[in-house]
Amino acid sequence: MTKIIADLHTHTIMSGHAFGTVRENAQAAAERGLKILGCTEHGPGIPGTCDPFYFKNLKSGPRNLYGVKILYGSEVNVLDDGSLSLEDDLMAKLDYAIVGIHRYCYKNQGKEKNTENLILCMKHEKVKFVSHPDDDRNPLDYEKLAKAAKEYHVALEVNNSSLLPGNSRIHCRENYQEMLKWCQKLQVPVILSSDAHDPLYVGGFDRVEKLLEEEGFDETLVLNTSEEKVWKWIGKEIPDGMITERGF
Repeated sequence: MTKIIADLHTHTIMSGHAFGTVRENAQAAAERGLKILGCTEHGPGIPGTCDPFYFKNLKSGPRNLYGVKILYGSEVNVLDDGSLSLEDDLMAKLDYAIVGIHRYCYKNQGKEKNTENLILCMKHEKVKFVSHPDDDRNPLDYEKLAKAAKEYHVALEVNNSSLLPGNSRIHCRENYQEMLKWCQKLQVPVILSSDAHDPLYVGGFDRVEKLLEEEGFDETLVLNTSEEKVWKWIGKEIPDGMITERGF
């Protein structure tokens, strides 16, 4: 597979249950040859995550570390009523949002309603990706999900963490096989992500790359194989250098 140059779903200590800083993650990204790193702290609803005020001050964050361009987003939660867990004024501060179902702040409502709620959240203009749509504890209809992703310009994630031994998500591989089938049929882009919660895992795509190869998936549909594709998808490019303006 063509080299992956961006890891757009990672977490730092700001998420409350991760183990690296922005700088440590960026250094790991540089060592693994990445060009872009996305810091996507959990939105409200996940126990111990950052105060929402954090997202108001993202413009103070470094934008280039160790030669890696840094993006600031959030992994925002789908709530039981199909709304997002981060307010619109804070969504506006993000470079992009990832939306996902997490059992800590969502009650399974069955395949059809889960899919409907996720699609409602995908309609927000800041949402560019769906995180780990792979867990049968909150089952999804992958045909409907792929069709909505195509309509709303949202890429579906293939999450390396989900395929690691000991992960608590259920039937991830089988669900990704079904999802990838529909993505290929409908020509829906996907994103490969590490979902790293420690610098050790930043840029880790080995399991998802192997899965795509086994499924014969069209790698031209993988977004994070070129900077140009990433910038075009999220609708912006971050300049070189550092942001120096104070965030308050």
